[in-house]
Amino acid sequence: MQANLMKTLLFLTSCISLFASCDDSDSDAVGKAINTAPKVSIDRFSATAGKLMVRTPSNGLPEANAPVNFDVAPFITTGLDKNGTSVSYYNFDVQSTTPAPIYVLFKENSSEPVAGQNNIIESIPGDAGYNDFWLVNKVTVPTDYVANSVTSLSEIITNGYGIAATSTIVNCPVVPFGSTASRSKTSGKASELTLGWYKSQAVAYFNFDEAPLTAISGTVPLSPIYVMFNDNAAGPSSGFKTESNGIQTHNVIETSPGDAAYSPLWNVFVIDNTNFDNVTNLMQAKASSPMAAGATVNCPVVK
Repeated sequence: MQANLMKTLLFLTSCISLFASCDDSDSDAVGKAINTAPKVSIDRFSATAGKLMVRTPSNGLPEANAPVNFDVAPFITTGLDKNGTSVSYYNFDVQSTTPAPIYVLFKENSSEPVAGQNNIIESIPGDAGYNDFWLVNKVTVPTDYVANSVTSLSEIITNGYGIAATSTIVNCPVVPFGSTASRSKTSGKASELTLGWYKSQAVAYFNFDEAPLTAISGTVPLSPIYVMFNDNAAGPSSGFKTESNGIQTHNVIETSPGDAAYSPLWNVFVIDNTNFDNVTNLMQAKASSPMAAGATVNCPVVK
């Protein structure tokens, strides 16, 4: 009887060890290394991604996945603020007022994003629904969650993690790896690339945070900009009219970073270029019979 009891105990111990081993194996989540993950190919200038900036054989816009230097024309413009002071802004083409979702992970009962976790997006330039402007969606994960063990929306859904939309909007244009935008923001430092996940692949984007943005009824807020082109009839394809130095336009922005109504998504109004010399501030721009162009463009203001 004693021998049988010992055998039974040994059997139970083996089963307990086996179950424990299986349980440990199932729960040991592993975070993916974003620096060695496959990289997404990005093309902002294809016919499906671009609006004003579409690559042609003659215009010299960068090829698909080629790093872009946004500190050179036509990607940066010198305009005027409401008082007539010279300002610069980047040009990231036409964008919708409907933001795309970006997923930011938080552990239960934490007000800070998961340390080391890269944010997750589900669209890139050329995809339906892509936008440089993202509505932050808060994803709640367990307290034992391992950073970057989840790298796609499908995995978020499969794991049953809660998703709650916020009212926070971020301006994060997705760009090819190696792209640069070195002009200082309000903090005086360059806009460095941030890495994120797109369907479990690595993606790169800028994060322009010169001013906080809050959704208005779920949409990206707008601010007016008044512009003049070299050719009134040709419009954007002719380029902005400039002073003799070839750099300073008389495009006037209505708000600047720090203003309560500032937004880098500009509602474009066009002025007849015969008014060029007479438009050097906001009051003059508004007095020059501007016409709504029906376009909204992403142009974050930089120093």
